[in-house]
Amino acid sequence: MCVPNRPTEPKLAKCDKWLETFDFDAFTADIKKLGDELEKNQGTADVAHLKKMVLWSNACGLVGMLTMGLGVHAVPIIALSTFTFTRWTMIAHHTCHGGYDKCHPNKKRWNRFKFAVGGVWNRMCDWFDWMMPEAWNVEHNNRHHYCLSELEDPDLVENNLVDLRKLPVPVFIKWLLLPALVTTWKWFYYAPNTYKELKLAKWRKEGKKIPDDVVPSDAVTVRSLLFGGTPFYSFWEFFSIVVGPYLVIHFFLFPLPLLMIGEYLGTGHDMYISAVKNLFLADMLTNIHGFVAIVTNHAGDDMYRFRDGCRPYSGSFYLRQVLASVDFWTGSDINDFMHGYLNYQIEHHLWPSLSMLSYKRSQPLVKALCKKHGVPYVQQNVFSRVKKTVDIMTGAKSMMWFPEDYERKFLEKDSVVEAAKKNRKTVLLSDRCMQAASD
Repeated sequence: MCVPNRPTEPKLAKCDKWLETFDFDAFTADIKKLGDELEKNQGTADVAHLKKMVLWSNACGLVGMLTMGLGVHAVPIIALSTFTFTRWTMIAHHTCHGGYDKCHPNKKRWNRFKFAVGGVWNRMCDWFDWMMPEAWNVEHNNRHHYCLSELEDPDLVENNLVDLRKLPVPVFIKWLLLPALVTTWKWFYYAPNTYKELKLAKWRKEGKKIPDDVVPSDAVTVRSLLFGGTPFYSFWEFFSIVVGPYLVIHFFLFPLPLLMIGEYLGTGHDMYISAVKNLFLADMLTNIHGFVAIVTNHAGDDMYRFRDGCRPYSGSFYLRQVLASVDFWTGSDINDFMHGYLNYQIEHHLWPSLSMLSYKRSQPLVKALCKKHGVPYVQQNVFSRVKKTVDIMTGAKSMMWFPEDYERKFLEKDSVVEAAKKNRKTVLLSDRCMQAASD
């Protein structure tokens, strides 16, 4: 792997040479045109595809529910884990982005402003997980997507794991810490940090001053809540509103009927105890599954980082989504299902508010466009990306910095285009999505 190009280096590193012949304006025009075409072609086929994926996900949940009281074994653990994983990564993820806002006939549910939000009951019916949906919508849909690989990106692995990266111990010692992180990251890191982003957004909207000793981009974890606290919320607030309902209802109340069934069958509490154990083991497995398919999307020594923010759906924005994202194997529905449709990460980041089926359709087209314009398009086996991600987490490798001169040059081009847009009456997909993101 080439040495990352540093801000003070006037010459391009070998891995950045493609920029010398890159046509920024032509690439931007091609991506925008394709995005508008994809949106126009969404319809009944996208809804039918969503229904099929929901059916598959629910089938996993049903198998897990029917077998979780029959002893601790692989079937309920895998089924429940897969249900939880796909309910988040496929169904909630793309619905909360607005992927079905226009094409789905049921506007009261399959809408970004309705799905899973508004209280515990809606959360239980639509998407019940460690994270609070409203908090995840802010952290992921806005902060992550529109600050990708900048310091303000709350999911920037290289920044969030800085303590581990700098830990003065051999790398193999750091590897020993990874199993604990990988099996708990959703409730240990993601739930508190997404809630922090929600509270931070409210503070900014209300004009509240952030304390001088608080760095907004620093991640909040359960450890930091317990041993240092955060000015944004208390541990009790976090527990009672965010993780407490899921912990109590999902792991202990949900399997309660098995107590009565066990008494009727003469097995006592055994079925209930088996179910609770299976639910906790499934949670550990779905954390692992999620880590493999989610955390690896934007980490690696072949991924770029950026210094300054850019306007959403500008030329710089489109370019960054390709350079800071990676696709995994794509193709069949079963392959895509097991990847949670996160194997189309480049396409999803280019146009976050499209459907899963649109990403499948667009992937070969985007790859061809990148080849046409000489833009690096990374697509690898997901397990290869796990190794690259772990290298970033442990400090064995570092991400690349995008050449500063080109970053500034492209941002200046965006400013010129934006100034010209003010007199245009046509509203493009990119403008509509930006407006939705700002609402």
